[in-house]
Amino acid sequence: MAALPVFRWRSAPDGYATVRQLRALGLRPGGQDVAAQLERPRRRRGPLVAYLYRIDRAKPVRPMTPARWAALAKANRARRICPACGCDAGYVIPAALGMCGRCHLNLPEHAAA
Repeated sequence: MAALPVFRWRSAPDGYATVRQLRALGLRPGGQDVAAQLERPRRRRGPLVAYLYRIDRAKPVRPMTPARWAALAKANRARRICPACGCDAGYVIPAALGMCGRCHLNLPEHAAA
């Protein structure tokens, strides 16, 4: 197994980009393997690592179709529905609570609403 080239932070050669940088260019990795990595030393823990992909092998981002937009809207709507009371909270229910704020605080006027 060949080792990946490792570059110091902010010293990657031209032609390489992270996933976020590719996305900003309107590209995606497109199934290619990681081409290199950046390492930034940290004092207490291990180094921070960022993976790099070749820009010339990247593919354009797939466009959003109406069906994809509808599926995304449906998924986001489901994240707003409280499983305890079934109402639309108007915001994404925090995973740590698992229910809307009113159910979490057991507000009596919420049950009537």
